[in-house]
Amino acid sequence: MNHKKPTIGVLLGDSSGIGPEIIAKLISRPEIYEQANVVIVGDYRVFRMGQKIAGLSQPVTITDHLDAVPFEIGRPVFYDYPTISDGEVTLGKVNPKSGKAVMDTFAFMVDLALAKKIDGFVFAPFNKEAMRLGGSPYHSELDFFKEKFNRPNIPGEVSVLDDLWTTRVTSHVGISQVSALITRENVCNTICFMDGVLRTFGIKNPRLAVSALIPLAGEGGMFGPEEKEAIAPAIEMARREGVSAEGPFPADTIFLRIKKGNYHAVVSMYHDQGQIATKLLGFDRGVTVHGGLPVAIATPAQGSAFDIAGQGKANPEGITRAFLIAGRLAARLKA
Repeated sequence: MNHKKPTIGVLLGDSSGIGPEIIAKLISRPEIYEQANVVIVGDYRVFRMGQKIAGLSQPVTITDHLDAVPFEIGRPVFYDYPTISDGEVTLGKVNPKSGKAVMDTFAFMVDLALAKKIDGFVFAPFNKEAMRLGGSPYHSELDFFKEKFNRPNIPGEVSVLDDLWTTRVTSHVGISQVSALITRENVCNTICFMDGVLRTFGIKNPRLAVSALIPLAGEGGMFGPEEKEAIAPAIEMARREGVSAEGPFPADTIFLRIKKGNYHAVVSMYHDQGQIATKLLGFDRGVTVHGGLPVAIATPAQGSAFDIAGQGKANPEGITRAFLIAGRLAARLKA
């Protein structure tokens, strides 16, 4: 292993979607090899399928172990992990075998990280329904990572678009459940979590804008108590911890403040409050980072895109940015 660079694992994602194709495109980009050593884990037959779809033939070094691997610039190492053959792949359709393959390779990659054979990893898009049908007991990959890395209380997901970072207090829950989860402790923990992720990335003095929950930031409590009783006190708690956070700002104008360059990040109260804005600003460039873990983990914001699977049209910009972010985070975590 080249110890001057982090080693980043790469997972193929759901074989029924665009995952194998965008990984084939990713490894053809020279900038990733400047950032890190590259280890792909997955079924080699599916990988070759992705290369054919992409019309690319980047050479790889196939190995059956990851001890003392001789990395070469511009040539990834491929660990063949048989899961699903190209003949079993159903392009554009939910496939339980593809979902099980994703879960199996997730587990293997986490084991590599815990054994310190990799410093982080990126994964191509997968399909939650396929994973559930394939036997996964987890609500999301974040729940899996929290369990395996023993970090049960981290908020976890951070969205990155260019220089804008966002996270949220609540994530994959129904809108009717959100208000009960907006507590001082939850909001403060999320603000401090976002500050920590930014500092790990190398931003020395992060400035955070915190969103309100209620329209017009509650108008002094006229429309609801959350801003006065939970969000504003949580911001003050975070400030006492040394975090530069301001708000709560109305959710419909908070991203206008970001456009002016006043803040590095937005802390939203629920999923769509932040995700709609960032995806409108640049869906193909968006990245999701799983922060607060001992290794760097990132994935593109795009989904498995069954509607264009197998057509060679998939944009690799998101997975490339995910790789570069993971490489930078891994280098700092490793230092």
